[in-house]
Amino acid sequence: MPDKIRVLIAKPGLDGHDRGAKVIAQALRDAGMEVVYTGLRQTPAQIVNAALQEDVRVIGLSSLSGAHLTLFKAVLGLLREKGAQDIRVVGGGVIPDSDAAELKAAGVAEIFTPGATTTQVVDFIRGLAG
Repeated sequence: MPDKIRVLIAKPGLDGHDRGAKVIAQALRDAGMEVVYTGLRQTPAQIVNAALQEDVRVIGLSSLSGAHLTLFKAVLGLLREKGAQDIRVVGGGVIPDSDAAELKAAGVAEIFTPGATTTQVVDFIRGLAG
């Protein structure tokens, strides 16, 4: 039996809205993945350190605060600094298309915006980590 996909779900920055992150975390668990949820108000360093300690394959970042460009890029930079580029990053939240394109160019594998289904997220992460 193949190893379970391990995913870390994090809420970077000062954003205090975590319902979407919790819905995604539960959908991933229901799909048979192991999920680590770090909770609210995490720094990029806390997120990357947790991802390394938990040996995850994917980090899912959720942002509704408008700070996604700064925070997501900081996570990507720290992963590079620590030689952990094999950990893939996906993002979700209220993120304009132009910012989503910029984040993808920086290395985020996918951005899920309102209207994305949990099935789409699960299927993408399976393909990414499989």
